Amino acid sequence: MATFATDTNLKEYEPDIHKYGIQDFSDLHSKTYDDIIRLLNIKWWPTANISDGNITIASNTASKLTASKLNNAQFVRLACYKVLGDYIYPRLSTFDPDGDSFQNKMNYYKDKASEELDLILREGVHYDADSSGTFEESEKKAFYHGRLIR
Repeated sequence: MATFATDTNLKEYEPDIHKYGIQDFSDLHSKTYDDIIRLLNIKWWPTANISDGNITIASNTASKLTASKLNNAQFVRLACYKVLGDYIYPRLSTFDPDGDSFQNKMNYYKDKASEELDLILREGVHYDADSSGTFEESEKKAFYHGRLIR
C-alpha cells in the first residue's frame, strides 16, 4: 500500500485524533494516495508532456503519470488534509442539520486540501521524468491554467 502520509503525520495536525476510537488509519491513507494520484492525472498530467527528461506544456497526453516518479514529500500536507476532510471526520460526524464539531473540521480540512493542491500545482509538481533520483529544475513544472506559455 503506497501512501503519502502516515498516522504520525496526522498527529502533527490533530494530536488527539486517536482518542475517538479509531487507532489505525492506514487503509484511509491508501485511499487518499489513490485520490491524489487521480487528481494529478486529471489536473496536472494532461498539461505535462514528458520527453527526453524534460517537462513541457502540451495540449493533451494519453498516458498516465508514473506515481513512483513523484516527490512524495511534496504531498504529505495535502494527504493529511485530504484524509482528515474526506475520510476521518465524515466517519465521526453525525451530520446533524445544526452541524457538529466534526462536520466543521471536515469542511475546514476539505478547504485546506483544495488550497494545498492549488499551491502544489502553482509551485510545480516535482516529477523525476528521467528516473535519476533527483528533481532538476526542468522536472518541476508549474501548472498554468488558462495562460498562454511560449
